[in-house]
Amino acid sequence: MRVLGVEGTAWCASAAVHDTETDQTLIESDAYEPESGGIHPREAAEHMGNAIPRVIETALQRANGDIDAVAFSKGPGLGPCLRVVGTAARALAGTLDVPLVGVNHMVAHLEIGRHESGFDSPVCLNASGANAHLLGFHDGRYRVLGETMDTGVGNAIDKFTRHLGWTHPGGPKVEKAAKDGEYVDLPYVVKGMDFSFSGLMSAAKAAVDDATASEASEGQSEHRSDDGTPVEDVCFSLQEHVFAMLTEVSERALSLTGSDELVLGGGVGQNARLREMLAEMCEQRGAAFYAPEPRFLRDNAGMIAVLGAKMAAAGDTLDISASAIDPNFRPDEVSVTWRENESVAVGHGVADGASMSGLSAPRRGAEAVVDVQDGVVVKRRLPKGYRHPALDATLRRDRTVLEARLLSEARKAGVPTPLVHDVDVPEATLRLQHVGDSDLADALTAEHARELGGHLARLHDRGLVHGDPTTKNVRVGDRLFLVDFGLGYHSGHPEDHAMDLHVFEGSVAGTATDSAAICRAFEDGYAAVGDDVVLERLAGIRGRGRYQ
Repeated sequence: MRVLGVEGTAWCASAAVHDTETDQTLIESDAYEPESGGIHPREAAEHMGNAIPRVIETALQRANGDIDAVAFSKGPGLGPCLRVVGTAARALAGTLDVPLVGVNHMVAHLEIGRHESGFDSPVCLNASGANAHLLGFHDGRYRVLGETMDTGVGNAIDKFTRHLGWTHPGGPKVEKAAKDGEYVDLPYVVKGMDFSFSGLMSAAKAAVDDATASEASEGQSEHRSDDGTPVEDVCFSLQEHVFAMLTEVSERALSLTGSDELVLGGGVGQNARLREMLAEMCEQRGAAFYAPEPRFLRDNAGMIAVLGAKMAAAGDTLDISASAIDPNFRPDEVSVTWRENESVAVGHGVADGASMSGLSAPRRGAEAVVDVQDGVVVKRRLPKGYRHPALDATLRRDRTVLEARLLSEARKAGVPTPLVHDVDVPEATLRLQHVGDSDLADALTAEHARELGGHLARLHDRGLVHGDPTTKNVRVGDRLFLVDFGLGYHSGHPEDHAMDLHVFEGSVAGTATDSAAICRAFEDGYAAVGDDVVLERLAGIRGRGRYQ
């Protein structure tokens, strides 16, 4: 089968032909490069209108053969650009009298990595301009295990560089400037497997606002004032924080699902530092990592053609009347017809408060090694080689102290937690009471979910936030015990309380069967004890995900 793919979600007009027999993909692209600022939808659409016919013609000439199907990026993306691409694809499919395939752009980023790597069911980190999220296949769809709660990673970096007056795209310029930078502290925001960039970017802008330019060229400056931070230092630290956050949540997703495969997708994946961090994290935990070659990371029609071929072979094609573009097309809305019903939740990894009964050797979670010694749990937060040493030391220290404190405060709030026997802050080590017989992941029922909802409501009533209440951070015995408060904090705000609920439900959707019933019971348990305002805010958070 030979499939023509057409891509045009935002800035890159691209066409490609993929041959399934030879597994060869020819790609022809023409990128829109704005003179200043970011992408302007009208200008980008004008570029698409001019460039799409040209790249299609060139791709067909290079391929020099019959086409069996036409695939196009149906969404998500900029509506004016998508409409140009959709119109061209419909016209081609009609002219050639071949099937039409509508491809989700973000799923294509994942599938090209799976295709090229040969992995069975990996976790995928998509790090693109407009998005950043973790995906895993489960129960017939790609589930969002975690995602940005505000802006995409590439767009976040671009907002910082626009603040400096640098031209689009900003990522390569930050990467270049970072080579001469030194570490400074910036905010680091991880909530389970979700994350946020807005506070980090505001702090980065503030750090350079007092700096003045002195004989500096764009992307290689010597900005400094008496109070300002050198731009090089901010760029260096921006990368260290943003990419460490993405790497940490990727490891959390691997630990939750039990997967030992990770693929990278999206244009930001071209950054060498991000790839280095992910590779080191995977090597430390014995997981396989794959980053596609750059032509398949940035927006391209090759990934559209490859996934289009899989969909066409599965009979997943569109009538012209059903081929409307969807600028808000989320990856978890796609019915995955081209895969068998395997799951990314291939086993039960051990999360940070994880399965501790009957262990004969230390077990690694996302953040710590957990061991049982003479009936006492010893939890050691390991140094993370991928993180800058200063950032790593701060996180290990602060999370150890917070966990010990919040475990005690939660118990006073009536929530069962293990007793803390000892805290060694310099070694980031806790000695804890051994509780429960298994993780909630191994004993997940509606009744247990309802009980957990009540426990979280009691926490929130005391102004406590767990921070990472996944199915691997709850222990089951004669009752439920909450463990691993390392991401916890004090807050009485309904937004923070609702994020706790969102984190739990995300872990359920990505790994459990009958997740809808489990989540209903969980919310019922919360409603019986907690504040309805939190549940209302939870509905808002669900709608805040990218492309809603």
